[in-house]
Amino acid sequence: MDRIPTTDSPPSSPIQPAPLTEELILEREDDQDWGDLVDSDEEPDVEFACEDINLYPRGFCYPLSISEIIVERYRIIHKLGHGAFSMAWMAQDMLENRDVALKILMLGRPDDRDYHMQSEIIGKALDLTYLLVYHRTFLLPTPHGQHRVFVLPLQGPNLRNHPPRKTPIATRMAFAAQLLQALKALHETGIVHSDLDTANIMYTLRPLNSSISEKYKRIGRPRKMKLWTEQWKDGELVMPMKPKEEFIGDSIVLGDFGLAHKDCVSTQKMQSPATHCAPERVHNISPSYGSDVWSYMCIFFELYTGTYLFHGWGHASVVSSIVHTLGPLPESWKGTYHVSGSGEDKWYDKNGKIYPEFDLVERLTQLCPDVSAKESELVVLIVRRGLVYQHEKRITAAELLVYDPFRKLMSIYTQ
Repeated sequence: MDRIPTTDSPPSSPIQPAPLTEELILEREDDQDWGDLVDSDEEPDVEFACEDINLYPRGFCYPLSISEIIVERYRIIHKLGHGAFSMAWMAQDMLENRDVALKILMLGRPDDRDYHMQSEIIGKALDLTYLLVYHRTFLLPTPHGQHRVFVLPLQGPNLRNHPPRKTPIATRMAFAAQLLQALKALHETGIVHSDLDTANIMYTLRPLNSSISEKYKRIGRPRKMKLWTEQWKDGELVMPMKPKEEFIGDSIVLGDFGLAHKDCVSTQKMQSPATHCAPERVHNISPSYGSDVWSYMCIFFELYTGTYLFHGWGHASVVSSIVHTLGPLPESWKGTYHVSGSGEDKWYDKNGKIYPEFDLVERLTQLCPDVSAKESELVVLIVRRGLVYQHEKRITAAELLVYDPFRKLMSIYTQ
């Protein structure tokens, strides 16, 4: 069933900032019920697992503490995680008595692209089932500027931080199908994600609507330390929660649209991590539906085998891995590699050395020795349709959903 997000006002209307008052941010309960302050020996572990603490005095991050209430409605329960441009918190919606996620964007991104792209998706997408978009949004004012806040359905960890390697193959293939449906729905709105990566794919969580003490039994008590830096208000550095395996759901959603854009709109070309970046994007070609499909195939292979499709520490080594696997890049790309250096001439050499150990069939045989030759053939057929060098010739998400080898593979694991 599709989710129908609601907003405080239409996407085209200005959203009023939340009032900045003492009573909204300082209402607290007994600290002993709200997690554990770590000792000085454990503080380096907390700092290592969290966002850069120096972002707080510079005003980029919004300081929060466990049990704090914002806008008279959302009580902070735990930390979900952090990304390059945002922080995510688990909160209790005291008005509706349910758990939600609050994604608080960092300052320094004046275009508010994530908000505009989500609003576009909400207004145009025919199917929001596997797309993580806001239900409400508001602004939190600070002396440094206003932080955009998205109120989202509560989700679990992402696939990068919590790889599903021990998850049954049937569930992993269900994830692959759900992600493809999300990509199809996104592309049908005319939007390219351009940052398709396991860090932006989240597990669902089973319902946790219970007392605070019961929640902490399931997701762990917050381990935290006071922010020792000087900023405009107090806050805490909190280690992200690690829910018990039995509370992680059996479906996923695609989120984080901060780098998304409408098709044919030139934008940031390179993608990180390099392992999911389509090769044309490091050759000065803008992201496209096709580059999203390339990234999808990399994730599909990971879900199926438990390992990366292409290996490397950076873009150059990943491009070498691509060439070893698929053959030389188009000669017309030579001289356009723009990440670091000028690229290697052998990447474009049609007479270059062949590396049998990189062959997809050979790799599947080694990685999945118990899989039948017929099933391996289906996987190779699927992956190769998305790994064409010319992005406009790659299979689309909609086509892949009805592609016979894909349907046959999915049927093996849905019986």
